[in-house]
Amino acid sequence: MTKQMTPILAIVVPCYNESEVFPLCLRELSAVMAGMVGNGLIAGNSYLLFVDDGSKDDSWAQIEAACRGNGHVQGLKLSRNKGHQLALLAGLAAADADIIVSIDADLQDDISVIPDMVKAYLAGSDIVYGVRGSRDADSGFKRVTAEGFYKVMGLMGVQQVFNHADFRLLSRRACAALLSYREQNIYLRGLVPLIGFTSSCVYYDRAERAAGESKYPLKKMIALALEGITSLTVTPLRIIATLGLSISALSMVATVYSIVMKYTGKTVEGWTSVMIAIFFMGGVQMLSLGIIGEYVGKIYMETKGRPKFFVEKHVGSLRDAS
Repeated sequence: MTKQMTPILAIVVPCYNESEVFPLCLRELSAVMAGMVGNGLIAGNSYLLFVDDGSKDDSWAQIEAACRGNGHVQGLKLSRNKGHQLALLAGLAAADADIIVSIDADLQDDISVIPDMVKAYLAGSDIVYGVRGSRDADSGFKRVTAEGFYKVMGLMGVQQVFNHADFRLLSRRACAALLSYREQNIYLRGLVPLIGFTSSCVYYDRAERAAGESKYPLKKMIALALEGITSLTVTPLRIIATLGLSISALSMVATVYSIVMKYTGKTVEGWTSVMIAIFFMGGVQMLSLGIIGEYVGKIYMETKGRPKFFVEKHVGSLRDAS
Protein backbone atom coordinates (compact mmCIF):
# COMPACT_ATOMS: atom_id res chain seq x y z
CA MET A 1 0.00 0.00 0.00
CA THR A 2 1.34 3.43 -0.95
CA LYS A 3 2.22 5.63 2.03
CA GLN A 4 0.89 9.20 1.77
CA MET A 5 2.41 10.91 4.82
CA THR A 6 5.56 13.03 4.86
CA PRO A 7 7.89 10.86 6.94
CA ILE A 8 10.47 11.91 9.51
CA LEU A 9 13.86 10.61 8.38
CA ALA A 10 16.84 9.78 10.60
CA ILE A 11 20.16 9.05 8.91
CA VAL A 12 22.30 6.92 11.24
CA VAL A 13 26.07 7.14 10.71
CA PRO A 14 28.44 4.94 12.78
CA CYS A 15 31.80 6.65 13.31
CA TYR A 16 35.10 5.21 14.46
CA ASN A 17 38.14 7.47 14.13
CA GLU A 18 36.48 9.45 11.33
CA SER A 19 38.02 12.81 12.19
CA GLU A 20 39.32 13.40 8.66
CA VAL A 21 36.13 12.62 6.80
CA PHE A 22 33.55 13.90 9.31
CA PRO A 23 33.31 17.53 8.06
CA LEU A 24 32.69 16.36 4.50
CA CYS A 25 30.23 13.70 5.65
CA LEU A 26 28.27 16.24 7.69
CA ARG A 27 28.18 18.76 4.85
CA GLU A 28 27.15 16.29 2.14
CA LEU A 29 24.47 14.50 4.18
CA SER A 30 23.06 17.82 5.42
CA ALA A 31 22.78 19.02 1.81
CA VAL A 32 20.96 15.86 0.71
CA MET A 33 18.58 16.07 3.65
CA ALA A 34 17.90 19.77 3.05
CA GLY A 35 17.10 18.99 -0.58
CA MET A 36 14.60 16.31 0.41
CA VAL A 37 12.96 18.65 2.94
CA GLY A 38 12.75 21.38 0.28
CA ASN A 39 11.09 18.97 -2.16
CA GLY A 40 8.56 17.89 0.46
CA LEU A 41 9.86 14.33 0.40
CA ILE A 42 10.60 14.21 4.16
CA ALA A 43 9.50 16.21 7.20
CA GLY A 44 11.38 19.31 8.33
CA ASN A 45 12.28 17.75 11.68
CA SER A 46 14.32 14.98 10.08
CA TYR A 47 17.88 14.67 11.40
CA LEU A 48 21.32 13.10 11.24
CA LEU A 49 22.43 10.79 14.06
CA PHE A 50 26.19 10.20 14.36
CA VAL A 51 27.20 7.29 16.59
CA ASP A 52 30.71 7.50 18.04
CA ASP A 53 32.00 3.96 18.55
CA GLY A 54 34.70 4.76 21.11
CA SER A 55 36.87 6.78 18.72
CA LYS A 56 40.42 7.59 19.79
CA ASP A 57 40.63 10.80 17.75
CA ASP A 58 38.48 13.94 18.04
CA SER A 59 35.47 12.51 16.18
CA TRP A 60 33.22 12.95 19.22
CA ALA A 61 34.36 16.54 19.76
CA GLN A 62 33.41 17.30 16.16
CA ILE A 63 30.04 15.58 16.58
CA GLU A 64 29.30 17.64 19.71
CA ALA A 65 30.27 20.83 17.90
CA ALA A 66 27.98 19.92 15.00
CA CYS A 67 25.10 19.31 17.43
CA ARG A 68 25.57 22.74 18.99
CA GLY A 69 25.62 24.46 15.63
CA ASN A 70 22.86 22.52 13.87
CA GLY A 71 19.44 21.59 15.22
CA HIS A 72 19.18 18.75 12.72
CA VAL A 73 22.19 16.87 14.08
CA GLN A 74 22.29 14.46 17.01
CA GLY A 75 25.20 12.56 18.52
CA LEU A 76 25.37 9.27 20.38
CA LYS A 77 28.54 8.30 22.23
CA LEU A 78 29.11 4.69 23.27
CA SER A 79 31.09 4.05 26.45
CA ARG A 80 33.72 2.06 24.52
CA ASN A 81 34.45 0.58 21.12
CA LYS A 82 31.95 -2.20 20.36
CA GLY A 83 32.45 -2.66 16.63
CA HIS A 84 30.61 -1.41 13.57
CA GLN A 85 27.58 -3.74 13.83
CA LEU A 86 26.77 -2.89 17.46
CA ALA A 87 27.42 0.82 16.89
CA LEU A 88 24.93 0.72 14.04
CA LEU A 89 22.46 -1.21 16.18
CA ALA A 90 22.81 1.41 18.94
CA GLY A 91 21.99 4.13 16.42
CA LEU A 92 18.93 2.26 15.21
CA ALA A 93 17.75 1.80 18.79
CA ALA A 94 18.18 5.51 19.53
CA ALA A 95 16.60 6.82 16.33
CA ASP A 96 13.00 7.99 16.72
CA ALA A 97 11.74 8.44 13.16
CA ASP A 98 9.35 7.02 10.61
CA ILE A 99 12.22 5.84 8.43
CA ILE A 100 15.90 5.26 9.21
CA VAL A 101 18.71 5.17 6.66
CA SER A 102 22.03 3.71 7.77
CA ILE A 103 25.23 4.66 5.97
CA ASP A 104 28.97 4.63 6.71
CA ALA A 105 30.82 7.88 7.32
CA ASP A 106 33.37 7.29 4.55
CA LEU A 107 30.80 8.35 1.89
CA GLN A 108 31.69 5.49 -0.43
CA ASP A 109 27.99 4.71 -0.68
CA ASP A 110 26.18 7.03 -3.08
CA ILE A 111 24.13 9.41 -0.96
CA SER A 112 22.36 10.73 -4.07
CA VAL A 113 20.18 7.58 -4.07
CA ILE A 114 18.78 8.27 -0.58
CA PRO A 115 15.81 10.16 -2.13
CA ASP A 116 15.17 7.07 -4.27
CA MET A 117 15.13 4.98 -1.10
CA VAL A 118 12.55 7.30 0.46
CA LYS A 119 10.43 7.13 -2.70
CA ALA A 120 10.59 3.32 -2.59
CA TYR A 121 9.38 3.48 1.02
CA LEU A 122 6.52 5.78 0.04
CA ALA A 123 5.65 3.29 -2.69
CA GLY A 124 5.21 0.54 -0.10
CA SER A 125 8.63 -0.92 0.82
CA ASP A 126 9.50 -1.33 4.50
CA ILE A 127 13.10 -2.24 3.67
CA VAL A 128 15.15 -0.71 0.86
CA TYR A 129 18.61 -2.14 0.21
CA GLY A 130 21.41 -0.06 -1.28
CA VAL A 131 23.14 -2.47 -3.67
CA ARG A 132 26.35 -1.95 -5.60
CA GLY A 133 25.74 -2.21 -9.33
CA SER A 134 29.34 -3.23 -10.03
CA ARG A 135 32.79 -3.49 -8.45
CA ASP A 136 34.75 -1.96 -11.33
CA ALA A 137 36.33 0.62 -9.01
CA ASP A 138 37.81 -2.09 -6.75
CA SER A 139 41.23 -3.63 -7.14
CA GLY A 140 41.34 -7.19 -8.49
CA PHE A 141 42.15 -8.59 -5.05
CA LYS A 142 39.35 -6.63 -3.36
CA ARG A 143 36.86 -7.68 -6.03
CA VAL A 144 37.73 -11.36 -5.75
CA THR A 145 37.70 -11.41 -1.94
CA ALA A 146 34.47 -9.39 -1.66
CA GLU A 147 32.56 -11.49 -4.18
CA GLY A 148 34.00 -14.63 -2.62
CA PHE A 149 32.73 -13.40 0.75
CA TYR A 150 29.13 -13.21 -0.48
CA LYS A 151 29.33 -16.54 -2.33
CA VAL A 152 30.75 -18.39 0.68
CA MET A 153 28.09 -16.88 2.93
CA GLY A 154 25.43 -18.04 0.50
CA LEU A 155 26.85 -21.56 0.36
CA MET A 156 26.82 -21.66 4.15
CA GLY A 157 23.10 -20.86 4.17
CA VAL A 158 23.23 -17.18 5.22
CA GLN A 159 20.45 -15.19 3.53
CA GLN A 160 21.70 -11.81 2.42
CA VAL A 161 21.47 -9.49 -0.57
CA PHE A 162 24.45 -9.89 -2.91
CA ASN A 163 26.73 -6.80 -2.96
CA HIS A 164 24.75 -5.14 -0.17
CA ALA A 165 26.56 -4.00 2.96
CA ASP A 166 24.86 -1.77 5.57
CA PHE A 167 23.48 1.01 3.37
CA ARG A 168 19.74 0.53 3.74
CA LEU A 169 16.43 2.10 4.69
CA LEU A 170 14.18 0.65 7.39
CA SER A 171 10.66 1.71 8.20
CA ARG A 172 9.72 2.19 11.84
CA ARG A 173 8.11 -1.23 12.08
CA ALA A 174 10.99 -2.94 10.25
CA CYS A 175 13.46 -1.31 12.66
CA ALA A 176 11.35 -2.42 15.64
CA ALA A 177 11.30 -5.97 14.26
CA LEU A 178 15.09 -5.94 13.84
CA LEU A 179 15.60 -4.69 17.38
CA SER A 180 13.40 -7.50 18.70
CA TYR A 181 16.20 -10.00 17.90
CA ARG A 182 17.94 -10.66 21.20
CA GLU A 183 21.12 -12.48 20.18
CA GLN A 184 24.49 -11.15 21.31
CA ASN A 185 26.29 -12.08 18.10
CA ILE A 186 25.03 -9.59 15.55
CA TYR A 187 25.34 -9.77 11.76
CA LEU A 188 22.84 -7.23 10.45
CA ARG A 189 23.23 -8.09 6.76
CA GLY A 190 21.91 -11.54 7.54
CA LEU A 191 19.30 -10.55 10.12
CA VAL A 192 17.48 -7.88 8.09
CA PRO A 193 16.34 -10.27 5.31
CA LEU A 194 14.84 -12.53 7.98
CA ILE A 195 12.32 -9.81 8.89
CA GLY A 196 10.32 -10.59 5.77
CA PHE A 197 8.52 -7.28 5.17
CA THR A 198 8.15 -5.89 1.66
CA SER A 199 11.58 -4.93 0.34
CA SER A 200 13.20 -3.43 -2.76
CA CYS A 201 16.65 -2.40 -3.98
CA VAL A 202 18.28 0.72 -5.35
CA TYR A 203 21.50 0.32 -7.30
CA TYR A 204 24.52 2.59 -7.33
CA ASP A 205 28.25 2.72 -8.04
CA ARG A 206 30.48 2.96 -5.00
CA ALA A 207 33.09 5.73 -4.86
CA GLU A 208 36.57 5.81 -3.38
CA ARG A 209 36.85 6.57 0.32
CA ALA A 210 36.81 10.37 0.76
CA ALA A 211 39.44 10.42 3.53
CA GLY A 212 40.97 8.28 6.27
CA GLU A 213 41.58 4.53 6.19
CA SER A 214 39.24 1.62 5.56
CA LYS A 215 37.79 0.10 8.73
CA TYR A 216 37.26 -3.26 6.99
CA PRO A 217 40.60 -4.76 5.89
CA LEU A 218 40.80 -8.44 4.91
CA LYS A 219 41.28 -9.57 8.52
CA LYS A 220 38.04 -7.92 9.63
CA MET A 221 36.20 -9.20 6.57
CA ILE A 222 37.16 -12.76 7.51
CA ALA A 223 36.08 -12.15 11.11
CA LEU A 224 32.78 -10.70 9.88
CA ALA A 225 32.20 -13.75 7.69
CA LEU A 226 32.86 -16.12 10.60
CA GLU A 227 30.51 -14.08 12.79
CA GLY A 228 27.78 -14.16 10.18
CA ILE A 229 28.10 -17.87 9.43
CA THR A 230 28.26 -19.08 13.04
CA SER A 231 25.52 -16.74 14.29
CA LEU A 232 22.99 -17.42 11.53
CA THR A 233 23.43 -21.00 10.31
CA VAL A 234 24.38 -24.48 11.51
CA THR A 235 25.59 -25.54 8.06
CA PRO A 236 29.23 -25.99 9.22
CA LEU A 237 28.06 -28.47 11.86
CA ARG A 238 26.13 -30.37 9.19
CA ILE A 239 29.25 -30.40 7.01
CA ILE A 240 31.17 -31.97 9.92
CA ALA A 241 28.45 -34.61 10.32
CA THR A 242 28.50 -35.36 6.59
CA LEU A 243 32.29 -35.50 6.56
CA GLY A 244 32.27 -37.85 9.54
CA LEU A 245 29.73 -40.12 7.86
CA SER A 246 31.76 -40.16 4.64
CA ILE A 247 35.00 -40.98 6.44
CA SER A 248 33.24 -43.74 8.38
CA ALA A 249 31.99 -45.23 5.12
CA LEU A 250 35.45 -45.08 3.58
CA SER A 251 36.91 -46.63 6.71
CA MET A 252 34.54 -49.58 6.46
CA VAL A 253 35.54 -50.10 2.82
CA ALA A 254 39.21 -49.85 3.76
CA THR A 255 38.67 -52.35 6.60
CA VAL A 256 37.08 -54.88 4.28
CA TYR A 257 39.88 -54.34 1.75
CA SER A 258 42.56 -54.82 4.44
CA ILE A 259 40.98 -58.06 5.64
CA VAL A 260 40.80 -59.38 2.09
CA MET A 261 44.45 -58.45 1.47
CA LYS A 262 45.42 -60.05 4.80
CA TYR A 263 43.93 -63.43 3.95
CA THR A 264 45.17 -63.42 0.36
CA GLY A 265 48.71 -62.75 1.55
CA LYS A 266 49.13 -59.55 -0.43
CA THR A 267 49.84 -57.17 2.44
CA VAL A 268 52.98 -55.05 2.33
CA GLU A 269 54.44 -53.70 5.53
CA GLY A 270 55.06 -49.96 5.58
CA TRP A 271 54.33 -46.80 7.43
CA THR A 272 53.45 -44.29 4.66
CA SER A 273 49.74 -45.13 4.43
CA VAL A 274 49.48 -45.28 8.22
CA MET A 275 51.09 -41.86 8.68
CA ILE A 276 48.90 -40.29 5.98
CA ALA A 277 45.80 -41.68 7.67
CA ILE A 278 46.89 -40.44 11.09
CA PHE A 279 47.67 -36.93 9.91
CA PHE A 280 44.50 -36.72 7.84
CA MET A 281 42.24 -37.83 10.65
CA GLY A 282 44.09 -35.64 13.14
CA GLY A 283 43.55 -32.60 10.92
CA VAL A 284 39.86 -33.38 10.45
CA GLN A 285 39.38 -33.84 14.18
CA MET A 286 41.12 -30.58 15.08
CA LEU A 287 39.17 -28.64 12.45
CA SER A 288 35.91 -30.18 13.65
CA LEU A 289 36.70 -29.37 17.27
CA GLY A 290 37.52 -25.79 16.28
CA ILE A 291 34.19 -25.31 14.50
CA ILE A 292 32.26 -26.92 17.35
CA GLY A 293 34.21 -24.76 19.81
CA GLU A 294 33.18 -21.64 17.90
CA TYR A 295 29.52 -22.58 18.31
CA VAL A 296 29.99 -23.48 21.98
CA GLY A 297 31.60 -20.07 22.50
CA LYS A 298 28.59 -18.42 20.84
CA ILE A 299 26.25 -20.32 23.15
CA TYR A 300 28.36 -19.28 26.15
CA MET A 301 28.11 -15.59 25.23
CA GLU A 302 24.38 -15.83 24.49
CA THR A 303 23.58 -17.42 27.86
CA LYS A 304 25.28 -14.58 29.73
CA GLY A 305 22.74 -12.10 28.33
CA ARG A 306 25.07 -9.13 28.79
CA PRO A 307 24.00 -5.68 27.52
CA LYS A 308 25.24 -5.19 23.97
CA PHE A 309 26.47 -1.65 24.60
CA PHE A 310 26.22 1.31 26.97
CA VAL A 311 25.40 4.84 25.85
CA GLU A 312 27.56 7.46 27.53
CA LYS A 313 25.96 10.54 25.96
CA HIS A 314 23.13 11.42 23.59
CA VAL A 315 23.37 15.05 22.57
CA GLY A 316 21.25 17.19 20.28
CA SER A 317 17.96 15.73 21.49
CA LEU A 318 15.65 15.85 24.48
CA ARG A 319 17.14 12.60 25.69
CA ASP A 320 20.54 12.73 27.34
CA ALA A 321 21.78 9.34 28.50
CA SER A 322 24.62 9.03 30.96
